[in-house]
Amino acid sequence: VWRIVDARGGSHAVSARDGRLLAGTDAAQAEAVARDFSGQPGARWAETLERDQWTVPQGLNPLRPLHRIELNDAAGTELYVSARTGEVVRDTTRSERFWNWLGSVPHWIYFTPLRADPPLWHDVVVWLSAACIVSAVTGIVIGILRLRLRRRFRNGSVTPYTGWMAWHHITGLVGGFFVLTWIVSGWLSMNPNRWFERNPVDAAAMARYTGGEISTFPWPPATLPAGEGDAAPREALLQWFDGRPLLQLRDAQARVRVVDAASGAPASIAREDIVRAAARLRPGATVSEAVLQTAYDFHWYGHHRERVLPVWRLAFDDPARTRLYIDPANGQLAGSSDRNARLRRWLFNAAHSLDFPWLIQYRPAWDLVVWLLSTVGAVASASGVVIGWRRLRPRSRSPTVTGARRLPQRS
Repeated sequence: VWRIVDARGGSHAVSARDGRLLAGTDAAQAEAVARDFSGQPGARWAETLERDQWTVPQGLNPLRPLHRIELNDAAGTELYVSARTGEVVRDTTRSERFWNWLGSVPHWIYFTPLRADPPLWHDVVVWLSAACIVSAVTGIVIGILRLRLRRRFRNGSVTPYTGWMAWHHITGLVGGFFVLTWIVSGWLSMNPNRWFERNPVDAAAMARYTGGEISTFPWPPATLPAGEGDAAPREALLQWFDGRPLLQLRDAQARVRVVDAASGAPASIAREDIVRAAARLRPGATVSEAVLQTAYDFHWYGHHRERVLPVWRLAFDDPARTRLYIDPANGQLAGSSDRNARLRRWLFNAAHSLDFPWLIQYRPAWDLVVWLLSTVGAVASASGVVIGWRRLRPRSRSPTVTGARRLPQRS
């Protein structure tokens, strides 16, 4: 089959034998796809659904409805097969589902009914974050006011509290700054009031860059490179660069080759070709810098997702100070950033995810810092829950003598 994404983002499957648009994938076909994909003969169809807890992202909308297939393996794996295109779009295991209920689901408030309505989910996160910012600021102020570093209390402590109150006071002050920056950065990541709008490349500029509208894709394409077994091409991605038709071939080991679709020869894209074509992506601006980046830096790195390396980094002299990142193998746009995106990099990725180069390049250091701050936050939160529960629970009243005057207690 050919899997095609149209100009509106819709997904379609077309027979590669006769060009017939496939009507869809039923439960039996999805079950067969899952067996071939996983190599598990015991795979069984469970249900067909629009959305569940593990398929909430809006990016899956063009592929719905989805068939959920249980593999009945030791890991409790489940596959989701698109009823539109027949491709496997999601896999989960029993362990992943368990830990996500404890982690990402409550962390991002990713409950299915709420996440299915993106505007509502956005507003809930923004307003909850705002309330938490107020709580964190007031807690830090009160904690500072009750702290004595020079004239300490009679017992020599810097805090007037004991027990859980002392733990809450000290850990709240130690971790309060990080808690506040974490909440504020998370709030800013939701782009409240559209403060961090990006300036994406529009479709017309992208069409000028690829040149795909100049001529039709050569068909049939040139003879594909020979290969046997796992080295034989299993997937072909049709691409355009500067009016040149390209085929990106992927074998069973996920190794990639890019060839000229007309000749079958390995594609070769020069720096001058990329600079000339990239100028069409930002009309009215010129390329002020073109550097082949061979290592990650502060703005192009692969901590949470894979990034292309090496990559051409092109800087423009437009007001947004745009940077484009282009894959040298196929000339495709791999990413972009502007002044707002780089500011968000500091306000969110650095402050919220601690994505500092000197931490993520030495991954154990990043893990240790996150574990330490998480432990401080856990102690502060647990002590706050205990204190709050003790304050809220009903207290039994001790009997008093009628007419007796209660004496003031000494603090």
